[in-house]
Amino acid sequence: MIASAVITGGKKVRGIVMISEKMKDLVKNSSVIRAMFEEGKKMAAVYGAENVYDFSLGNPSVEPPKAIREALLDILNEEEPNLVHGYMNNSGYEDVRERIARSINEKFNTKFTYKNIIMTVGAAGGLNVILKTLINPGDEVIVFAPFFGEYRNYVSNFDGRLVVVSPNTTTFQPNLAEFEAKITDRTRAVIINSPNNPTGVIYSEETIIAISDILNKKEKEFGSSIYLISDEPYRELVYDGAEVVYTTKYYHNAIVGYSFSKSLSLPGERIGYLVIPDEVDDFSDVVEAANVANRILGFVNAPSLIQRAIARCIDEKVDVEIYNRNRELLYNSLLSYGYECVKPQGAFYLFIKALEEDDKAFAAAAKKHNILIVPGSSFGCPGYCRIAYCVDYSMIERSLPAFKKLADEYLAGK
Repeated sequence: MIASAVITGGKKVRGIVMISEKMKDLVKNSSVIRAMFEEGKKMAAVYGAENVYDFSLGNPSVEPPKAIREALLDILNEEEPNLVHGYMNNSGYEDVRERIARSINEKFNTKFTYKNIIMTVGAAGGLNVILKTLINPGDEVIVFAPFFGEYRNYVSNFDGRLVVVSPNTTTFQPNLAEFEAKITDRTRAVIINSPNNPTGVIYSEETIIAISDILNKKEKEFGSSIYLISDEPYRELVYDGAEVVYTTKYYHNAIVGYSFSKSLSLPGERIGYLVIPDEVDDFSDVVEAANVANRILGFVNAPSLIQRAIARCIDEKVDVEIYNRNRELLYNSLLSYGYECVKPQGAFYLFIKALEEDDKAFAAAAKKHNILIVPGSSFGCPGYCRIAYCVDYSMIERSLPAFKKLADEYLAGK
């Protein structure tokens, strides 16, 4: 609520300016993760950065490939400024999109062209573009808990209704029976995320086939299109030879959202893309609407310079072994202290069972030891907490005594 002076009839009148009703709720429930990240910076100023163990934010600690910097410099030196910095098609540069399509085809034996690719402002921008394209007010979007908490806001942006399938805390594969029961004639889309944030679990091929079979059945039952949106920013961050299947090969109305934020450690560059296959219902209309959505949401187009750099560096990779080393140290240490956790197959998160029923209280107790972790309630899964291990190995080593003290406080009397 902000007081302001408004001039009417030559006189100043005191008035009240209010933010929108929708934004009141969004501000009230603003990202717990971001709030903890900011709190971590304040704690570092008080206790010293080396004495604060901030596992709150999925901010990659592994450096981007050197080829990215070289590509950026070469592009600035070689290409015409109007090409590098100017407007282009709302979907992005045709040659960049063609290069991405070719890379996907080589990896997954698909048959995409530039017409199937829309460059987006990261995966978040892409999800907002496709949700604006597809859903009407009151339409339902199904997610599987635990899920990335911002999905709530993305669906709310377009007056949709988020429908949550409760978590299967044994394997963290989706609860398929409940999923099928919650599909209605208002279901417009389903969002999946594999490798998953916050668990690191990869949805198996059997799971993707089962989801596809259920959706095919429900489309026929209700005579409507249901789109499966696969959110894949962690696709390349996998361990132990695990495989992430490509969803468009299993379901005709599948759309993929991708980001280079994690795979190339470029979160601040905000660059990603949507894959919209020819097979989706109303393909031409969906693509055209997504282009318009890209524009009217205010993105207009994905950032131009980094688009051109991505095309040159599409086959580059970060060193996933660095994350794997962190995973092994943290996972094995926490298990030895008495914590419970499914070993992540991908991404860079551990999802531990809180040592008390109230995950928020447990996160608060961890903070007393200068450990910052995120309550599972933020992901629709109370009773758990997320630890982002995309941090320096040395910080994990320094944090282990604090994790042990925290566990000892809870487990001493058991």
